[in-house]
Amino acid sequence: MPGFRMSTYQSTASMTQIADRLRQAKRIMITTHAKPDGDALGSAMALRRALTAMGKSADVFLAGPFEPSLMSLAESTPYHDVAKGMPGTDYDAAIIVDTGAWTQLDPIAPWLRAHAAITLGVDHHARGNDVASLRWIDSTAVSTTALLIPLLESMDVKLTGEIGGVAEALFIGLATDSGWFRHDNADAKAFSLAAKLLGVGVNKSRLYQIIEETHRPQRLALEARALTSIEYLRGGTVALQTLCPDDFEASGGSPEDLTGVVNLPMSIGAVRLSILISQSPPTATTTNPTKVSFRSKPPPPGGAADDFIDVNKLAATFGGGGHVHAAGAKINAGIDEARTMVLAALDF
Repeated sequence: MPGFRMSTYQSTASMTQIADRLRQAKRIMITTHAKPDGDALGSAMALRRALTAMGKSADVFLAGPFEPSLMSLAESTPYHDVAKGMPGTDYDAAIIVDTGAWTQLDPIAPWLRAHAAITLGVDHHARGNDVASLRWIDSTAVSTTALLIPLLESMDVKLTGEIGGVAEALFIGLATDSGWFRHDNADAKAFSLAAKLLGVGVNKSRLYQIIEETHRPQRLALEARALTSIEYLRGGTVALQTLCPDDFEASGGSPEDLTGVVNLPMSIGAVRLSILISQSPPTATTTNPTKVSFRSKPPPPGGAADDFIDVNKLAATFGGGGHVHAAGAKINAGIDEARTMVLAALDF
């Protein structure tokens, strides 16, 4: 919502303190933001696999919608859908990974508020709320899984790269949050961490194929409708795509098919900011909120260091968040009203 402000978001604990608390716990609940992406899923699965190997009881609770190709990488690691049931009351620790925003934690937020005293957080985003009593945040990290690597090593967890291994889960987050090492955040440290994980047997080609090359035909139909809708604004530097409920119904697509669609206009040289506004068909009982995805490019060659749009700040205007060049938000309004609000935020 306009005027939304996040609380001061900074570390309240060190990596060592988080590791010590996990060592002490016997039964741990693990969760992350709704509609988990590669870093969220990879972080949750890596923690569950590591803690289980340590002889602890650990349960993962996730909120959809779920991208089938990504979720297939959970392999034999079980997880619970919060839509089918909340965690119980017998946990002595809970940990939130890859988010610090209450807006991204529905519908598990009530449980987390009730168990705030035992909740930990590990995140690499720059904005968030007071969602965890002890939290370790490093916004310079390429991914949350990049933070978990030294955390788990400090706990003497063996990083194994086989299918279903801890290292494989860690690599998923590292690769996807860096755009398969194309983005600015893929720095020397990120490549060093990747080399470490590849060195213990992670199969990069297998993961890429599963995550990036197993989309449904409906995905292409939805992409076609998104591309047809493009409006070029501000001299062609901003590309705006819109997908309304009719587009989902005509294409047979779903919100799970949208991953990466906002990136399509970024291949145009003049485009510095890409926006995707989408609203899927209503259910029998509710009207879905309008979702807005933002992507921006780093400064152009020869441009000033601040010659770009920080979409994390832009998304925060609507209660959302993310990263400097990739962020999103939900707006509880119809798609036309949401479009007007987004354009107003851009001073159009």
